[in-house]
Amino acid sequence: MPKSTETECFRIDESGYTGYDLLNPDQRFQGASAVAISDEEATRLINEHFPRLQAPELKYRLLSRRKSNHQRLLSLQRDLLTQYKSVTYICDKRFLLVLMFVDYAVEPFYYEKGMDFYADGQNYAMASLLTLAGPTLLGQPAFDNLLIAFQNAVKEKTPLALKALVDAARATRWREFPEALGPLAQFAAPECLKAIADPGVDTDAALVVLQSLISRTEVMSDGPYRIEHDQSKNLLRYHELLQRFIDHDQNIEFRQTQIASVKFPLKLTEVTQVDSKASPAVQLADVMIGAAIEAAYNMTGLRTSGLDPEVLMSLYAENQFIHLTPSLDFEEQRRFREGTQAAEVIDYFTTNFFGPSKS
Repeated sequence: MPKSTETECFRIDESGYTGYDLLNPDQRFQGASAVAISDEEATRLINEHFPRLQAPELKYRLLSRRKSNHQRLLSLQRDLLTQYKSVTYICDKRFLLVLMFVDYAVEPFYYEKGMDFYADGQNYAMASLLTLAGPTLLGQPAFDNLLIAFQNAVKEKTPLALKALVDAARATRWREFPEALGPLAQFAAPECLKAIADPGVDTDAALVVLQSLISRTEVMSDGPYRIEHDQSKNLLRYHELLQRFIDHDQNIEFRQTQIASVKFPLKLTEVTQVDSKASPAVQLADVMIGAAIEAAYNMTGLRTSGLDPEVLMSLYAENQFIHLTPSLDFEEQRRFREGTQAAEVIDYFTTNFFGPSKS
């Protein structure tokens, strides 16, 4: 990989951000990519793969519309993935919302009974089952209404919104899955309602995306590094959270999965906004996340356009791609999350990073 005496810089871009609303039907997936490449190297790659480019900047969404560009886009990504440090993160936002439901509307009930609900990824197993089987087990649209009510209760935090959530739980066929719905539907568990009403709890996925992305950039960087990103409105939230990460000076480390951990203080020292038109490197981050999001839609059958998703995904090394999607392979999930500190991570990030800025 190219060496430089300057502070290493990861360029990042995001896609699919919809704030607190994780049920937006037009934006099912959210993610971000980070790539450590200079503007000079990025310019060279763009000129090599798109020598006749007339547009003021490289935009994946526009390029992928033409089939004649597909091989060039794949070749460009192959070079990026084999020659430069990078990571891409994708999450199914509906699954993430269900996972949050389990974390705040279910887990506190079991915690009060002295049970470690997070042991070996039990929360992921329950969230996966709810996501994939919920509509059938609990009834549709009752299950959809439950998710809408939960999202609204987290946002509003009013007694009326919390009551509407309990009513929505009771309107489902909750006895088909009492382990998940019983705390609200049967008991209106005060500990769960208190957790949902906590000012530090929200359904904005930006923190989840960044937490995963930074867990990899911290490993990939040899020393202090910085991040640059576009000036888009969506990235303002990411910018704020990254600055909070940088400013957080407590010495602490958490193990999240077999391959991911997070340790503060970070090696990340600076985050800056740039005009993407003036940053070929940021444009390449746009290509990476744009292709990955499109592949997620294609692989789930929601869309049929753009690059061949199987070919694209074959270009990634295992540690270059992180995804949060439901899985019914409970044994694999148990192995992957065995011995992790999920409860501590959620509590710590809720206290220190969620919610409005404390500055």
